[in-house]
Amino acid sequence: MRFSFGGSGAPIELVHALIDHGAKDLVVVNNNAGTGDVGLAALIRRRRVRKMICSFPRSSDPRAFHELYNAGEIELEVVPQGTLAERLRAGGSGVRAFFTRASVGTPIADGKESREFDGETYVMEPWIRGDFALVKAERADPYC
Repeated sequence: MRFSFGGSGAPIELVHALIDHGAKDLVVVNNNAGTGDVGLAALIRRRRVRKMICSFPRSSDPRAFHELYNAGEIELEVVPQGTLAERLRAGGSGVRAFFTRASVGTPIADGKESREFDGETYVMEPWIRGDFALVKAERADPYC
């Protein structure tokens, strides 16, 4: 599942409908880990999210995520913002993995395959393919 950039444009009503539906054991892809106790943060607080994949788990009020993370009740995968966008794009394009210089020499690259191209080290990143996306929009293209 993918949410918006920050709180701007977050599909709050759809997330709360998802909570009402009872979905659980979710892997959520977003740029942050929710704010306050609405939307994504409410989903997290209700222990419906098993894993967060995000680039910035510290929002202005990430207490729901931090409480569960510190208690070992939610997984976290931190991904640089551009890499996160590219992993999603790769998933939509059928590209299973790609190499990037982002994260080279950082803990984010630990345990990942790396290769040299033209004398520079690159880290391999896998695609992200979502089962569905929640989008807040006034109008949608029915053919996308």
